[in-house]
Amino acid sequence: MATCLIPMSAQAYARFHEDAVATYAQSNIEAGRWPVEGALDRSRQEHEKLLPQGLQTPGHHLFTIHDDEAGEDVGVLWLAVTEHPTGRSGYVYEVSVSPAHRRRGHARAAFVALERVGQELGLADIGLHVFANNPGAQALYRSLGYETTGINMRKRLGG
Repeated sequence: MATCLIPMSAQAYARFHEDAVATYAQSNIEAGRWPVEGALDRSRQEHEKLLPQGLQTPGHHLFTIHDDEAGEDVGVLWLAVTEHPTGRSGYVYEVSVSPAHRRRGHARAAFVALERVGQELGLADIGLHVFANNPGAQALYRSLGYETTGINMRKRLGG
């Protein structure tokens, strides 16, 4: 398989933005973090705060995951670069492979390609968040060498 990361086009960004807003809202609803009411607006606000200039937002690198062999785009990956006292770090805000292309190794290959990008950008590390109700993603990240750095917990009170 020849999966690679290519810089996202403006047309792909428009599709990505709407899909990412909806997916992030739904993920937060399913995880019990947000109520259904207002979730889309909240997600849209968070995305606009993080990417105020869209593709041109400094420190953010948006990629299309491309399958060279099939000649088609199969997903997206969003990396942000930040400065920390310990060095330059990357943070994956979004990785998504379209349903028709899942379970074919594209996400794994995209993360391997991302490591090369991270080295070119001089990153000391790359972090990400994964929802507790997504064991498949957790297993993928562990298999790629990602380590748990914290666990958020909650207890619901009352009815």
